[in-house]
Amino acid sequence: MSALASLSSCEISDALIKLGVPSGGYIPDINHFSGKPICGPAYTVKFVHSTETDAPKLSEHFVDTAPSGSVIVVEAPLHAKNAVWGGLMTAGAQARNALGVVISGRCRDLAEHRDLAFPVFARGHSTVGQSPFTRPSAINVSLDLIPEGNSTFPSTQVNPGDWVIADEDGVVCVPKELEVMVADLAMKSHAIDEKCMADIRAGKGVKASFAEHRGTK
Repeated sequence: MSALASLSSCEISDALIKLGVPSGGYIPDINHFSGKPICGPAYTVKFVHSTETDAPKLSEHFVDTAPSGSVIVVEAPLHAKNAVWGGLMTAGAQARNALGVVISGRCRDLAEHRDLAFPVFARGHSTVGQSPFTRPSAINVSLDLIPEGNSTFPSTQVNPGDWVIADEDGVVCVPKELEVMVADLAMKSHAIDEKCMADIRAGKGVKASFAEHRGTK
């Protein structure tokens, strides 16, 4: 179990910003649809439009090769309106002891995910499935997850084995080589913020509390 599991996505993003990661590891536009918060290593899946006939094809279903204890991270084409994840995939992932799924795209069968208490985080939901719109093309590849629309917010890269933390505030990716450094920095900041919270609740004031514990003026 990584020390990251005891921290919130916000605390982890703050640590990544301090370490120079432009996006703070934040995977934008993702909503929490079912299940509990999760923290685990990424197993990545890339979808393409079905019209991309030259793109590779998978020999097995990507759910059937998901490692136990992994967080499945799916990248769908940015503006696809169909779902790339449904109730049957949740059942398969749960049977393989995957921790949950993060979808930069859409899901469907919300009631089934909730009935199974499987953690599903996605950009949105849809009534239509994968076919004939999109298809899985690659697993265990680097994903570059960008915001929707014309946002200037930086993209976040997710590589296989990177740590993915998802809770009610959002989803964050920690590069695996930064795991220990991020956890140490975030835990120190957590302790400082607890002192700030105690002082602020006691009526000390935000500015004075920040000055004492965070060293800001």
